[in-house]
Amino acid sequence: MLVSNFNFKKIKLTHFALAAFVLIPSIFFAEEQQATWLFDWGSRTTTIDGKEEVQPYFWSHLVASAILIVYTACSVFIFLYASVQLSLGFGYLMNMKKIKEQQKANFDELNAPKVTVQLPMYNEMYVADRIIDTVAAFDYPRDKFQIQVLDDSTDETKDIIAKKVKEWQDKGLNISHVHRVNRKGYKAGALDDAMDQVEGEFIAIFDADFVPDPDFLKKTIPHFKHDKIGVVQTRWGHLNKDYSSLTKLQAFGLDAHFIIEQCGRNSNDHFINFNGTAGVWRKSCIEDAGGWEHDTITEDLDLSYRAQIKGWKFTYLVDVVSPAELPITMSALKNQQHRWMKGGAEVFLKMWKRLVFSKGVRLSDKFHGMSHLFNSSVFLFIMTLSISSLFMSNIAGSFPDLQDFIKFYYFFYTSTFILMLYYWIAYRDKTGNTVKDLVKFVPQFFLFLTISSALALSNAVAVLEGWLGIKSSFVRTPKFNVNKKSEFSGNKYDKKQLSIVNMLEIVFFLVFSTSAYFMLVDGNIGTLAFHGMVAAGYGIVVFHTFKELRTQQ
Repeated sequence: MLVSNFNFKKIKLTHFALAAFVLIPSIFFAEEQQATWLFDWGSRTTTIDGKEEVQPYFWSHLVASAILIVYTACSVFIFLYASVQLSLGFGYLMNMKKIKEQQKANFDELNAPKVTVQLPMYNEMYVADRIIDTVAAFDYPRDKFQIQVLDDSTDETKDIIAKKVKEWQDKGLNISHVHRVNRKGYKAGALDDAMDQVEGEFIAIFDADFVPDPDFLKKTIPHFKHDKIGVVQTRWGHLNKDYSSLTKLQAFGLDAHFIIEQCGRNSNDHFINFNGTAGVWRKSCIEDAGGWEHDTITEDLDLSYRAQIKGWKFTYLVDVVSPAELPITMSALKNQQHRWMKGGAEVFLKMWKRLVFSKGVRLSDKFHGMSHLFNSSVFLFIMTLSISSLFMSNIAGSFPDLQDFIKFYYFFYTSTFILMLYYWIAYRDKTGNTVKDLVKFVPQFFLFLTISSALALSNAVAVLEGWLGIKSSFVRTPKFNVNKKSEFSGNKYDKKQLSIVNMLEIVFFLVFSTSAYFMLVDGNIGTLAFHGMVAAGYGIVVFHTFKELRTQQ
């Protein structure tokens, strides 16, 4: 029954490339993992001074050396990535006073500018009413307030929106329903098409699953006191953080981005990104930067960098929290991650030359900007590191002269410790009780790392698609509008089927489980912790995948 849902039309060239890398090591573990025959092909035994010695074949030695080079390069890159993240954590800690000062601003109601709130939607029948009612209730002068519901829906959502918009129009609110009959450019296209109907000097944007506070505009608009401030971004909160372990882990990771990354960069005046929602743009900034473009699937990141390269400044408000819904299923989470990772790779390819060669950009901004745009590619390195690590024991047993290089696996442990410090900085002020927080933090961090290592496969596919220029449609994350498991009774948008990636996840689970088993039996602790963690991660992902498929039947 499950296999019947397998859609071969979804298979892409990058999937086959990853499959090739997986099938080879899976064969190796049909025999004892410590066997050295893998790299003994072409070797010959000779007698030197009465002793028999094995002389490695040149090409087998070369292949082993190449694998070690790849493994080492990936280890070093992940170490550098972790170090940059930790530097942002230190930047956050050192600029706490500046960050606190930045949050202060007084709203002048008499001189309030006109603001347009845009609500882009596509088939959001579960949350459309809520976001429209929430924004319509904003505490802001009615004569300086406009709402645009940018609707690309093809189902009953368009009727729900039309009814709700008419309801608020009858109450005298300046609200319009802008419905497109095509999805050209997806979200970016909808935003761009509506620009000529924008009445406000400033444009606030919210995705359909957000529930901002009534005073959102009063807290954000005053921060446009300088003419070169182009964006004010707020922090995402979580409506359903306690729904499950999966949502708790998502909140754990997102909090690090919204507390440490955004604050760390912004407090040092480096480039940050508009997060696609829960922020406000100056209309003239969008126009000056070239408007919304849809040649990538992360139009928010793209426009953010084009604007900042042109000299616009962004302000980040960590104390203004706009709560939203976290994906509650593994498939929904993967869809969201796929879009973010692929879009990040696309924007890197599009923007890196412009960033590096722009004369008006500081060298430190170029460095942090490049590392920021390249962040999603870390999953490609994690995936490559995982695969190459499967060969380490065989290389050590076959080539004594290469054993010293294998010690680079210690970079993994160092990088893990650095990332632990980074996430701890974001987590540490939960209760004010350091010991209590630490006891909760450590298992949560390692569980987060475990799941992330398994999501590296689907994320690496996304990055490869971005790097190779493989275009795909904008797949939005399905919204559920549930806070408790008892409220969930299915969702028409969250359709699941087995893919080649799901099958590869099963293979990886078997491969890394076998590797960890033989390492444990043989007392080889070199990459035991890493392989055990990766195996556990894939086991969890596979379990949730099949559980959701079974529930759907």
